[in-house]
Amino acid sequence: MKILIVEDDQTLFQLLANELNQWGYETKGVENFNEVYQEVLHFQPELILMDVTLPYYNGFYWTEKIRQHSKVPIIFISSHSESMNIVQAMQYGADDYIVKPIDIAVTRAKIQAVLRRAYDYVVESDKLAYKNLSLNLAACKLEGQDISIDLTRTELLILECLFLAKGDIAKRESIIEHCWQSDQFIDDNTLAVNMTRLRKKLTKVGLSDFIMTKKGVGYYLHE
Repeated sequence: MKILIVEDDQTLFQLLANELNQWGYETKGVENFNEVYQEVLHFQPELILMDVTLPYYNGFYWTEKIRQHSKVPIIFISSHSESMNIVQAMQYGADDYIVKPIDIAVTRAKIQAVLRRAYDYVVESDKLAYKNLSLNLAACKLEGQDISIDLTRTELLILECLFLAKGDIAKRESIIEHCWQSDQFIDDNTLAVNMTRLRKKLTKVGLSDFIMTKKGVGYYLHE
């Protein structure tokens, strides 16, 4: 599945691209914001993430132009949360609407839902596996033989980052970015507090050494 990301904020674009690439989607950004429609024709995406505020012409303009020739699903991304903006987006042909600052987990769920509706697309799995444990993203649980741990959203995102690293070190900065989408108001202490709470849960079911620390770098799952 190919996703075109029409977003001029490079930090947000990179966050979206990295997350979606990890989940097997092929992503591409727009190189010329004066020729968005031509880039759609060239890339032929199965889904478009469309920012509202763009250089030259806004997302409403490009969506209207795309809709004249294509039914490709379009999800708007905007800092405007007023109902009129959402209604306007839908009137121009959007399939869904995401308000900034984005929640990456919610964004991924919306993308999967829109793809399912448009193409009968089936997500291969809502679980990530490592050794004999699985991270159930849909149920927000860590599961294994005789183990089922309910997780908070932050604990789920921490483990998701570690499971995706597959035993390699996940850097602290990457985990913070994955959990909170920004490190502007988040520091190592915030991550450490959440990691301590998560480790306490793991210790109660005999997984005290499941998450290991690489001092000064980050965390990884124990072999």
